[in-house]
Amino acid sequence: MRGSIDVCGCFPTGKHYPGIAERMSRLATQVRGLAHGVDPGTAWARASFVVLDFETTGLDAEKDRVIEVGVALFHDGVLERSRHWLINPGVPISAEITAITGITDAMVEGAPGFDGCWEELRAELEGRIPVAYNQSFDTRFFWAECRRIGVPTRGVDVPPACADDGVWVDPLVWARELQKQERGHKLVDVCARLGIPLENAHRASHDAEAAGRVLLAFAAGMPERYDDLLRVQQRYAATHEAQFQWRRR
Repeated sequence: MRGSIDVCGCFPTGKHYPGIAERMSRLATQVRGLAHGVDPGTAWARASFVVLDFETTGLDAEKDRVIEVGVALFHDGVLERSRHWLINPGVPISAEITAITGITDAMVEGAPGFDGCWEELRAELEGRIPVAYNQSFDTRFFWAECRRIGVPTRGVDVPPACADDGVWVDPLVWARELQKQERGHKLVDVCARLGIPLENAHRASHDAEAAGRVLLAFAAGMPERYDDLLRVQQRYAATHEAQFQWRRR
């Protein structure tokens, strides 16, 4: 099934030409949001990718702040390492957020601001395809924090995750498509169905590790090439959004 999603592979004669439809589609479609410096033809599941997760004081990236950053680094389908940074947001953490994350004001009191962990975080992002579960949330907060500390979000020298015109790989989109008959597509729900452990949900490094494992578990049902993956993902995401808007009417 890999690489064959939504591609017929036939000409009007009805004769099947393996891979020809995929090649024609690739030539006709410019893929938006590819990570700078990553070969579009890379087999993404065997490449180096980094899964990011952010715990925050709220949902508004312009007024709320990050309180924890987690990364999980994968290469050739294997978890290399994961780590996290507690971040002092400079504002109180509400009881509601503490109930969700377990992170308290006391825990971040002596922690650095986002700028204090930036150089270490940047080193983990260099040259890796960025991934996040529900990437629209994480990218908003990440890019907002980058702008606040003066980190460029455009240019050939920034890590792929920093480019705010980029598109991150999003396991949530694939969960909604490949498990469309299932109820619930939160990370904890998908992990439970796939048998992937997630013991500390809403702690950044644990969520990042689990999201990476979910992505790899779906790999057999996804396009193999990085450019095809993003192209199809963006089409699915647009379809899911249209369906959501229709249900709200």
